[in-house]
Amino acid sequence: MSTSTELKVILREQTGRSASRRLRKSNQIPAILYGKGTEPKALSVDIPEFTKLLKSIAGRKTIIELKSEGADKPALSFLQEVQRDPITDRFLHADFQEIHPEEKFEVEVPVVIKGDAYGVKTQGGILEIATHTVRVRCLAKDLPGAIEVDVTELKTDETVKVGALPALEGVEYRDPVGQAVVACLAGEAPEETPADAAAAAAAAKKKK
Repeated sequence: MSTSTELKVILREQTGRSASRRLRKSNQIPAILYGKGTEPKALSVDIPEFTKLLKSIAGRKTIIELKSEGADKPALSFLQEVQRDPITDRFLHADFQEIHPEEKFEVEVPVVIKGDAYGVKTQGGILEIATHTVRVRCLAKDLPGAIEVDVTELKTDETVKVGALPALEGVEYRDPVGQAVVACLAGEAPEETPADAAAAAAAAKKKK
């Protein structure tokens, strides 16, 4: 299996806004676990533990083993969405998607840019990231935490597309092969100001 981490959760019976507010006041986050062919499970997660989890995965797609008291074995999942209060930034809700070791699934995986593009360093270009995630299909054991894209040799007016992403064993890219991931655009030449023109004219006059 790919890199995984554990998280303790509690199965909860009470749902709804009032129950969720009570959970948040007790330093917990309401959450849900859902998956293909299974009934959604209402959960609660300790905020400090959840914060530690987010720091440990650092934005990468990671298998999370949800452990609850009384369960025979942990539920395998990945973090699908985290809702935050737009004003206070406090956690409001977390969604986990359940997966099964023997079944392939599709998921968005982050793109990580590696290296300094030749076009930026030597040609005055600008690196533009067209997409920050790509969709892949794989088994849990093959899930990549991120797709690393080396742009060291990328020149101006060149683009890395999905079809040129690194081949990973057991991983199938599901986005169109022609979809742009990252490009190096030609930088615009700075506009000449009147002062620049006057300085150039003065320099040319001195040479005569």
